[in-house]
Amino acid sequence: MAFDLIFWLLICFPLNIAFLASAFYQVLMLSDLEADYINPYDASSKINYFVVPEFIGQGLLCALFLFTGHWVMFLLMLPLASYHVMLYVKRQHLLDVTGVFRVLNAEKKFRIVKLTFYLTLVMITIFRLVLIVVNYFDMDDD
Repeated sequence: MAFDLIFWLLICFPLNIAFLASAFYQVLMLSDLEADYINPYDASSKINYFVVPEFIGQGLLCALFLFTGHWVMFLLMLPLASYHVMLYVKRQHLLDVTGVFRVLNAEKKFRIVKLTFYLTLVMITIFRLVLIVVNYFDMDDD
């Protein structure tokens, strides 16, 4: 019981918040690029700075769900992790400065979908934390 609390509170929740913040920042940078508030080089370099750490963190979290037996969360994260692996293998994971305007709408839509996915994961994580804390205090009353 204590391991679950530590796992969800100290590992899953901060990582999910970091993923959510990263996705929000990337959507914000693409929106600024679309409105011409930032140049393509700065936008691409700022977005590319977060891509590989996000891929690694998301893959590690997916593997942690597998190894700790949280099958539903693992199956929820597996399609995105597989897509990240495919992008990385094809070397399409970084935003190209020269073709950023050509793929701007598709990249923005993809990152908005990731933002909603990470928001859903944060809500599920909070729900799991509440359930663990309630069950933990129910067991102490006996």
